[in-house]
Amino acid sequence: MEEGKIEKDSTEELFLDKVSEESIRDASEDDADFTTSKSSSTSDSDGKFGSQWKGFIKRLKIGSGIHLHTFHPIIHSLPSIKMLPKWKSRTTQQSMPMVPTPNLDTNDLRHCFQSHWKNFCLSDLQKATDNFSSDNLIGEGGSSEVYKGHLEDGQLVAVKRLIRGTQEEMTADYLSELGILVHVNHPNIANVIGYGVEGGMHLVLPLSPHGSLANLLNGEKGKLAWRYRYNIALGSAAGLAYLHEGCRRRIIHRDIKTANVLLTEDYEAQISDFGLAKWLPDQWTHLTVSQFEGTFGYLPPEFFMHGIVDEKTDVYAFGVLLLELISGRPALDESRNSVVMWAKPMLLSKNHSGFVDPSLGDTYNSEQMNRMVMVASLCIQQASTDRPQMSQACNLQF
Repeated sequence: MEEGKIEKDSTEELFLDKVSEESIRDASEDDADFTTSKSSSTSDSDGKFGSQWKGFIKRLKIGSGIHLHTFHPIIHSLPSIKMLPKWKSRTTQQSMPMVPTPNLDTNDLRHCFQSHWKNFCLSDLQKATDNFSSDNLIGEGGSSEVYKGHLEDGQLVAVKRLIRGTQEEMTADYLSELGILVHVNHPNIANVIGYGVEGGMHLVLPLSPHGSLANLLNGEKGKLAWRYRYNIALGSAAGLAYLHEGCRRRIIHRDIKTANVLLTEDYEAQISDFGLAKWLPDQWTHLTVSQFEGTFGYLPPEFFMHGIVDEKTDVYAFGVLLLELISGRPALDESRNSVVMWAKPMLLSKNHSGFVDPSLGDTYNSEQMNRMVMVASLCIQQASTDRPQMSQACNLQF
């Protein structure tokens, strides 16, 4: 389908100059006001919902624009991240107050869960995370916090806990994310181990010692070998292609970034955090949003100009992720310099000599590097119509 016309004279850099970091944080915590662009009647798309989802969607209407952020590493320096003050490093029971809990009945929500997901009671999660100790806090966002934990069987997990918003907003957020996760099943999508609705709303996911891609690229764990970087790129591409074309309905992730790519023990990529994800019916060309949601450095020009969200939103973010894998630079550095703006002159001049992460030395495969640079260059094209679909990116890269 043809996308709406996009003006080509917009750049993220111009927008960044107009918006302060404080206003970014404020916007990320406000209710989002969604309008939807359609290419056919809504009644056509409604028929494609399973009967069990009709009531579910109605319940989500009031909070459909609320978003969650998961796995923001504390070390990450993007504007949407709130750094933890020193005093939060103390482990005390009263430092983590009880979160107000909506009246959620797991029997009423059974259609939102997969049968193999475990229903964790609050005491299980408290024990796993040492009572949600701030020492185990590995990420936080506008509406949630993520804690590292160990289950009784020794499995390392990440526990996502909603902490902000009204009860209605948190319920809508929680059900929205579950409504996406219950329908995805792919090796490159993070699995859900279980959930918990006692004393708050929680999701439990597997976690490896490697953490996220952001931890390895921007942390202090040493360089990431090229073979792992290339494999992570391929896995991330496959996961996104599945979301866009392999599911019953198109899923737009809307927050693809290194912090949301978890790594298994074998360095396989697993896309996580579906707090911003949206279904996109076949008849609709795109969604139009009027409130800021997402992460600066990964958002395409058409989002800033017109609020347009579709598959090409994820494609652009994937291109930024590739630039990070190639160069070792973050999407936005501490001075708010974009890796896209830094890389474009070298991409246009086909001068890749200063483009590769110095920590790699000459240990990378030149053919694979050239392929990845080409795909990254296509994915970050200013006009969305010039970017490939994720399935095409997979074919180019494999």
